[in-house]
Amino acid sequence: MMTRIALIAALALAGPALAQGTPAPEGATVYIANLEDGATVSGPVKVIFGLGGMGVAPAGVEKENTGHHHILVDRPAFGDGPDDATYLADGLPADDNHRHFGGGQTETVLDLAPGTHTLQLVLGDHFHVPHTPPVVSEVITITVE
Repeated sequence: MMTRIALIAALALAGPALAQGTPAPEGATVYIANLEDGATVSGPVKVIFGLGGMGVAPAGVEKENTGHHHILVDRPAFGDGPDDATYLADGLPADDNHRHFGGGQTETVLDLAPGTHTLQLVLGDHFHVPHTPPVVSEVITITVE
């Protein structure tokens, strides 16, 4: 019983610290290396993740100045989404609009339907929480033929 109370107290004290996110080094950048805004491409779409000023580490691995990639597909720019403040505290969800690469992957192939799509990268820490400040790419729009 005493151990459970101590654990609950420790988690309560840690909660605010976790909600602040892992610090990002000044000047860290993430970008889509192989696609330009406005590009017309054939599917499936290969996306190569670029990263500067930080390293890649899988989800669950806590190492200073590292993170893993998430790609946002067809949703508002990070910071403009209705739930983005929650994601800064609790981590990014895993769904069709928020794709996780927790294994430390640096590229992917997306099977996107023909039409216009938006893509944006967000780096997450070992808990899938965006860094402080968030390390995000510009939003690009592509058209899949």
